[in-house]
Amino acid sequence: MSLSPLDLVWLTLNSLRSNPLRSTLTTVGVFMGVAAVSATLQVGEISRATIARRLEERTAPAITVWAWNALQADDVTFFHQRLPNLQAVSAENWGGGGAAIFLDRSAESYTIGVTPEWIDTTGLRIVQGRFITETDYTHYRTSAVIDQFLASQLFREENPLGQRIYFSNRPYTVVGVIESKLASEEEPTGQLLIPLTTLSALTGRRNVSGITLRPAYLEELRSLQSQAEDLLKQRYPDVRYAHVYNNVDDVLEQQQTLELASQGLLVVGAIALLIGGVGIANISIAAVMERTPEIGLRLAIGATQSDVMLQFILEAVLLSLIGGTMAIGSVHGLAVLIAQRFDLPYQFESRIAALSLSSAIFVGVGASFFPALQASQLDPVKALRSQ
Repeated sequence: MSLSPLDLVWLTLNSLRSNPLRSTLTTVGVFMGVAAVSATLQVGEISRATIARRLEERTAPAITVWAWNALQADDVTFFHQRLPNLQAVSAENWGGGGAAIFLDRSAESYTIGVTPEWIDTTGLRIVQGRFITETDYTHYRTSAVIDQFLASQLFREENPLGQRIYFSNRPYTVVGVIESKLASEEEPTGQLLIPLTTLSALTGRRNVSGITLRPAYLEELRSLQSQAEDLLKQRYPDVRYAHVYNNVDDVLEQQQTLELASQGLLVVGAIALLIGGVGIANISIAAVMERTPEIGLRLAIGATQSDVMLQFILEAVLLSLIGGTMAIGSVHGLAVLIAQRFDLPYQFESRIAALSLSSAIFVGVGASFFPALQASQLDPVKALRSQ
């Protein structure tokens, strides 16, 4: 006669309670394995969130092409036509640093002459007003866009739009404000952006300082950088001082290091979980040998083979659930403490918890399957005689 599910669960719980040492050892084995797997997955998630936060704090990932006194504004078209998967291309010219002045207030800043596409290559958000337009560019207007840092220094709580500021004794009209972000690890400084044509007219320089290429996909950044280097050598083979670089190389290197570390930790976690599974298998085999008379008696009075088999598997599942749940809770608590201590982005991921717990149950069922099968196939007479 087959047992009802409730009777089977009750019988399993009684069996676990009657062998506290065996149950504890099995739970500890599962705990160690699941803790290793869960911690590894959490490290990977925290690493990815940290990289994403660092990228968010900067301007958009981009490639800068630089060549001393060689690049021209029409090189924007040259690179755009020859490089695939570019989201935006812009040119810029360094205008120098100095004091930006509004009425009796001044703040240190630097001027950059840019093309209208500059806002797309940097990925910066326009906070107020607008950015430099084609009309500003083609008509050599003295329109200026400043960043939030400079706006807070010069205007405080006042509206900067339409106000006139001075830089190097030249007046500019503020038409927009952009968010302040760093191109890399550097101290914030006010930015004053004006049309590239206007800066060229004021300084007499026709070349540009650099051309910025924004890839459509971050994964292609280094590949596009290599292609841009080849194109630069073709375009200006005689220029000695030329360089192509990107603004997130340090972050990408850190990302690669963290990914390698996560993969290594995942292997360690898998091994730990496997060791836990071996422990469950050994303890299950010992349990079958110890309880052979009990199994024989149950089979003799009408228990089916599936009842016996399910009991052993259910024991492993319950211990896996207990050990896995404790491991996930412990890793979560430790992750919260570490995240608070080192200011790391952490959020509990139910997906990771489900994956860790599923792996524990899978290992538990797999490890106990053959001992359970062996127990269910015992001959009742021989099993009773073994007592």
